[in-house]
Amino acid sequence: MNICIIPARGGSKRIPRKNIRDFCGKPIIAWSIEAAQQSGLFQHIVASTDDDEIAAIAESLGAKAPFRRPPELADDHTPTRPVVNHAIRDVEHRFGRPDYICTIYPTAPFIKADDIKRGLEQLTASGADFAFTATSFAYPIQRALKRTASGGVAMFQPEHRKTRSQDLEPAYHDAGQ
Repeated sequence: MNICIIPARGGSKRIPRKNIRDFCGKPIIAWSIEAAQQSGLFQHIVASTDDDEIAAIAESLGAKAPFRRPPELADDHTPTRPVVNHAIRDVEHRFGRPDYICTIYPTAPFIKADDIKRGLEQLTASGADFAFTATSFAYPIQRALKRTASGGVAMFQPEHRKTRSQDLEPAYHDAGQ
């Protein structure tokens, strides 16, 4: 059994109600739920939320929202891992132990079912314990700048000031999907 967990907190400060804000004609969470559904990989798609409105919208889109996340897992500083661990414990109690768990952020409208399928294929082929989406930085990070105490700028890696960009090693970051 494979489970998809979508962590969708209700209390975003920067963009209020961001997880259910309209994005191209539907709540942004709908894109993640639909990609999970279209992948055909999951027996259960679960929204982990502290918010009744988000739960109702997720359920109207075909996801389950069988519990409300406790306040201590729904504040501005709670990382994703404890939220997912909480959801896993609930899922195991309700549905049994899953073989694979996939977390998709509700604000990942560009994720596609094929991305999810490829992720599972790569995970199972590699024998790794987990996988995550990553993307390359648009510009070489070796040339990144920082502000100095005096208000000027300095390179993080000044030794690469004269290195051609095509000679710099590519760098990647978590794609947040």
